Amino acid sequence: MSLESEVKTGEHGGIWSAVARQVMAGKPVTRDQALQILQSPPAELLSVLDAAFAIRRKYFGVQMRLHVLRNARSGGCTEDCGYCSQSARASAGSAPFYPLQSRAEIVAGAHEARKMKAIRYCVVSSGRTLSNPDLDEICETIHQIKAEVPIQVCLSMGLLTPVQAARLKAAGLDRYNHNLETSERHFPHLCSTHSYADRVSTARIAKAAGLELCCGGLLGAAETLEDRVDLAFALKAIGADSIPLNFLDPRPGTPFQAYTRLKPGDALRALAMFRFVHPTTEIRIAGGREACLGPTQVLALYAANSMFTEGYLTTSGQGYATDMALLTAAGFEVGELTQA
Repeated sequence: MSLESEVKTGEHGGIWSAVARQVMAGKPVTRDQALQILQSPPAELLSVLDAAFAIRRKYFGVQMRLHVLRNARSGGCTEDCGYCSQSARASAGSAPFYPLQSRAEIVAGAHEARKMKAIRYCVVSSGRTLSNPDLDEICETIHQIKAEVPIQVCLSMGLLTPVQAARLKAAGLDRYNHNLETSERHFPHLCSTHSYADRVSTARIAKAAGLELCCGGLLGAAETLEDRVDLAFALKAIGADSIPLNFLDPRPGTPFQAYTRLKPGDALRALAMFRFVHPTTEIRIAGGREACLGPTQVLALYAANSMFTEGYLTTSGQGYATDMALLTAAGFEVGELTQA
């Protein structure tokens, strides 16, 4: 029986195993197949995850890459992203407020991240873009981190110009994060102070400068299943090297505070769908995973091969020790740093 026939009939291990073999044979999933994953019934969830794990295991084994976030500047953002407690639309006091942290503080955070066996240290700043003085300081900070700590550095500081991207690359930056967040159709529901095209432009500028691109999205912000598929394929088109997937955990004081969290099964189907669409790309379970997945978190490891540990930007996670216990109990290993 041909692979195409297996996919159509679902024989020999089920339709999802057949689609996984299709992917591993070099034939990408279609949009219709991706949507079918999201629409699969609860009785097929474990079959979907098992098939996603076959893909994950082929390209990443049982290693989990750890990332540590640092919120280097919090609050006071001019942008109006409806999900964010740091945005202009959030109530005062919804998030901590402090200016850009000192070089010494940010460098110390890199040392702490390495102690936790993180391969990547992700420095984030609220705001639309970097001012020239802040860019100068951040470049010096990156240079110092790379001189002192064997760790890769990712930066997330808003919209980029080609000149800014070139300076960051010259300073030693490895990766830049700028999420598309959702589909182009749904993006205006999330934000009006900048456009989807602005985000795509920054992603392309980062890639053109020779930086790795960390680019993902937010799930559970009233998007349709089709929007999730569109996001997955948009990230493929833009050449994302790493895909962080956040799950909306509605923040008090934000326009999205009354939203309902994704059900665990829907979150897991989305993770699996992204793995099918992006078989060889790092997929990271990010903000909201504890709140949305709860006791099913362990199942997310069978699709994702990367995770944030020790908290997020304005919310604390379950902690490094708990994360390590989760990985160990499930038989996963902390990935080793191959280059810094």
